[in-house]
Amino acid sequence: MSKERKYWVLSLAIILIISSLLLYYLHYILFHDPHHIWIYFVGDLAFVPIEVLLVTLVIHRVLDNRDRKQKLEKLNMVIGTYFSTFGTYILTLFSDKDPELDAIKSRLKVKGNWDNKDFTRVLTFFKDYHPTVSMNGADLVHIRDVLQKKEDFLIRLLENPVLLEHESFTSLLQASFHLTEELIRRKDLHMCCEQDHAHILGDIERVYHHLIIEWLMYMHYLKDNYPYLFSFAMRTNPFDEEATIEIH
Repeated sequence: MSKERKYWVLSLAIILIISSLLLYYLHYILFHDPHHIWIYFVGDLAFVPIEVLLVTLVIHRVLDNRDRKQKLEKLNMVIGTYFSTFGTYILTLFSDKDPELDAIKSRLKVKGNWDNKDFTRVLTFFKDYHPTVSMNGADLVHIRDVLQKKEDFLIRLLENPVLLEHESFTSLLQASFHLTEELIRRKDLHMCCEQDHAHILGDIERVYHHLIIEWLMYMHYLKDNYPYLFSFAMRTNPFDEEATIEIH
């Protein structure tokens, strides 16, 4: 706390105390009843702990919950923009090159009747799951071009203060920036040696893993809060080959 603010707080405290004493003195002059003054003074003093309890534990918690809900709302708006603008497309690119997709895609076909337990079970599985991808030089060039075109968009997302409290999504953006740098700095992605190619695939798999987790968490949020957005997300599910935007 700065000196100016400390001085202001101290001055306000002194003014309030003096005001209270003056009012008690005025009460005494008007009614000449110190006994009555002491009764109210002790009664008010006895209520202070209850007042602190109400303010700190009840009112503060209500306001804190409302503030947290508003932040969550803004956060998921940003994440929704990410997936609609970029995330779903890049997730589709990665999943198309996943040789193990057939073994996991049934877990990622999110349904309208899923509850909290279903989402928790799938998230727990994929947090310990390490996906793989198989790509050639042309695939890497395409991914580099996509990431490079969206680099400004990703930077603006990272600058958003709302995301500071969402560590996992920030980790996804950082992994994406790292992958972009790895791809841009190489002169010819068609001529990477075996070890270098494996290193790049490892960076892609890191982003892919983060994407799966964030996508599932976002789907869970939509399911609980925005049924119409959840319906659209199910009809554009990158892991469901039978998914179609048309409603039948």
